[in-house]
Amino acid sequence: MRIDDFFIVFPEGDVQEISGRLRINALVDLNGSPLRLPLSDPHIIAFRVDRVSTKEGRGGSETYHYLSLVSAAELSAYARR
Repeated sequence: MRIDDFFIVFPEGDVQEISGRLRINALVDLNGSPLRLPLSDPHIIAFRVDRVSTKEGRGGSETYHYLSLVSAAELSAYARR
C-alpha cells in the first residue's frame, strides 16, 4: 500500500498537512486551498507556492510546498475591478 502525504511550509517554518498537490506559483489561503481568481477582496492573507520538494520512501512519498507571503499591493492586481 502506498501513502502519499502533502504539506505546506509557511515562511516562518511551520508545517501543515494538506489534502493534495499544489502548482508552483499557485495562490493559496492559510489552509493551503487554491484561491479563485479574480479575488473579490485584495485585503486577504495569501501565499504563493515558490517551490516543491518530494521525499520518496518505501511506502510512499512526502511532498512539501514552500510558501511566501504575497503583499496586498501584489494581490490588488488579482482583484475584481
